Amino acid sequence: MVWTVSGGILASKGLSQQPASASGTGFSFVQISDSHIGFNKDANKDVTGTLEEAIRRINALENEPDFLIHTGDLSHLSKPSEFDLLDQVLKQSRTKEKFFVPGEHDILTDNGRQYLQRFGKGTSGSGWYSFDHKGVHFVGLVNVADLKAGGLGTLGAEQLGWFEKDLAGRSSSTPIVVFAHIPLWTVYPEWGWGTDDGAKALSYVKRFGSVTVLNGHIHQTMQKVEGKVSFHTAASTAFPQPAPGNAASPGPMKVPADQLRSLLGITHVTYLPGTQALAVVDSSLAGGTAGDQGTAGVQIDNFSFSPKAIKVKAGTTVTWVNRDDIPHNVVSTEKKFASPVLDTDQKFSFTFKQPGSYPYFCKIHPMMTGTVTVESAEQGTV
Repeated sequence: MVWTVSGGILASKGLSQQPASASGTGFSFVQISDSHIGFNKDANKDVTGTLEEAIRRINALENEPDFLIHTGDLSHLSKPSEFDLLDQVLKQSRTKEKFFVPGEHDILTDNGRQYLQRFGKGTSGSGWYSFDHKGVHFVGLVNVADLKAGGLGTLGAEQLGWFEKDLAGRSSSTPIVVFAHIPLWTVYPEWGWGTDDGAKALSYVKRFGSVTVLNGHIHQTMQKVEGKVSFHTAASTAFPQPAPGNAASPGPMKVPADQLRSLLGITHVTYLPGTQALAVVDSSLAGGTAGDQGTAGVQIDNFSFSPKAIKVKAGTTVTWVNRDDIPHNVVSTEKKFASPVLDTDQKFSFTFKQPGSYPYFCKIHPMMTGTVTVESAEQGTV
């Protein structure tokens, strides 16, 4: 894998972008967050549709992830019908095993009793638990059960004691993945984006050589690294929120319809034995996995093309948009097309007239690869 730095923030990805090592001892999983099933305001009137698109993206991955983690706010108002609908959508995923932690929207009416009955069986307290998978130890924490006025997320003494004991007998070489709803690091306390006893929890993982902390809640991707601990907040599948301090308050942010899916997304995490960190790659719901004759789109972000592979009809114009903070380009490996250097928000378009497979890469950062598969205009029709 390669670590990259953009704006002082580290991000990582596997060089081959394969979710498991050739030896079979590595694996990958996906994270989705903040589905808010039941929300129907202007920011996104079809949150079920965007969650379904996220599931389609997961199902289209070249190698099936071992499991899926949802980091909270499954529902918007804790209604039984919302939980029912979420459950039906998640059943569309080929990834059968799923793990959850609650968000504050999941425990609005009954102190989380309904959430625990549906998604928290076998957990402790308000829904915390741990499990092991192929040499990695996973810990799901709950920091939304005891929110105070004007305050941050809270884990509480009982859960902290359990967490300390859960880690006590483990070797410091064990990779640790911690996931919760509200960030365990302080993102923006003025908006409650942090956990007041998060530092205490994080003190228990300092001795480990590889720690990845995954969160949701803020509906946007943020990363930071402190020592051997990598923090990563995920985008929502429902609606974006403003960047910290860029609005009077947090909340659903309305954007032009053609921009919405570029601000929603999923997170793909890969573990390869022998490395010091798990590779975390975000992809948005923008662009298409299958284009009709006309147009299709590919986003360039976080040192990756998303979607990595698309299938279009002959005559389709594909447009690449660079959403990264640094320049990239798009170059055919067979010298069929080449873009100029694309700075942030610049675009490049190419019309594919002939059927075939068109692999491409970024010549500036050649670990970035993608493929456009072009079918004849008649293919697939009756």
